[in-house]
Amino acid sequence: MNELDEELERIKRKKLAMRLRELEEKVVRPTARVVIPVLDETGLYAQLSPHFGRAPYFAVIDVNERGEVMDQKTVPNVSEHFGGVGRPPDRILQLKPDAVITYGMGPRGLSIFQDARVAVLRATANTVREVIAAYNRDELEELTE
Repeated sequence: MNELDEELERIKRKKLAMRLRELEEKVVRPTARVVIPVLDETGLYAQLSPHFGRAPYFAVIDVNERGEVMDQKTVPNVSEHFGGVGRPPDRILQLKPDAVITYGMGPRGLSIFQDARVAVLRATANTVREVIAAYNRDELEELTE
């Protein structure tokens, strides 16, 4: 390889590295994971469960800094309330949430989340979509008791 070829190769690598940095800056990544107790597996249209620990499912929603839903899934409640083992908060903590949104929660569950530094917010709507919209607008109050 002669000197000119080496210089051309160095320029190509530099341009490629610059282009990769530009593309990485445009990538939007999830910034928060929210877990919501729900009655069914219909994703953003799922109805919230009136009872946190006895919810048949939990919606797991990842949102980015723009409030856009980046990913969503529904996981079954396999806690002791449904013939499994462990308390619902223990199962939820395995999902690594930043926040839990629910109508209410008992003191033991609330304490577990508070100790893990997971925000527990009071739901103000009936569907996951509505609750996530309120979350993005910072309209939800934290449950403290």
